[in-house]
Amino acid sequence: MVRILFLGEITGRPGIAAIKNGLASLKTEYGIDYTIANGEGMTNGFGIGKAHALQLGKLGVDTITGAEKLFYKIDMVEFIQKAGFILRPANYPPACPGHSCRHVTIKGRKFVIINIQGNSNFPRQNLQNAFYSADSLLKKFAENAEKEIPIVIFHAATTAEKKMMKFYIDGRAAALIGTHAKVITADAAVTDKGMAYITDIGRVGSFMSVGGFDPQTEIQKLRSQLPIRSKECWDDGIIEGAVVDIDEETGKATAITPVMKHVTITKPEEKKNEADGDDSGK
Repeated sequence: MVRILFLGEITGRPGIAAIKNGLASLKTEYGIDYTIANGEGMTNGFGIGKAHALQLGKLGVDTITGAEKLFYKIDMVEFIQKAGFILRPANYPPACPGHSCRHVTIKGRKFVIINIQGNSNFPRQNLQNAFYSADSLLKKFAENAEKEIPIVIFHAATTAEKKMMKFYIDGRAAALIGTHAKVITADAAVTDKGMAYITDIGRVGSFMSVGGFDPQTEIQKLRSQLPIRSKECWDDGIIEGAVVDIDEETGKATAITPVMKHVTITKPEEKKNEADGDDSGK
């Protein structure tokens, strides 16, 4: 059996603190063989810089995924071309740098990790249809002599689109893991065809927050419609995600377990003349 940990979106410095203080013990507790995380909100909550991407690897994350916020930090545009451990969505245009799939070997079994972004509610982006992309890639890997086990990360804004993808690719992947909402859902299950599914694996950062950010600031933004900058929230650290067990022989999932681990996070003292948050990747 191969046991894979999927982590929700790591949001800002509180998310980094939660990973530092809780990931190692979580991996030991569940006997994790491989870790995949959504890292696109790691740098100040919006994007991920090169320094933070490298830091995440040192902290125990094997593959990082991202979507609409992935290139918010300019140094990622150049860095991602050399960083095979960071995945941008497969349905981005060919001119977009980086990799969308990663071929890995876990406990002697070959897997392919596929990252796809949904089409609903991303008005600033014009992407290839997510279902055509999934279909094309899964057919390609099914015909590959390598006999790799597909794992699909689906970053989509609506639960309906994620549910549709579940029924569309069921039986063709070992897992379909939803991201973006930063709120863990209660529908984790393994289908009759052996695919682990969850609509959203939540976030890593502050539990008592709005998507990892200070609630009062987010309320003020909504009430005023002013472009107010979001603020980090340090209340009640949490690591959310899911653990998926996959049978190496059949290539099918046997179990999916949601994870919600509360961890201690402490806001660091601000240094004089230092901007709020880590400016890595700006």
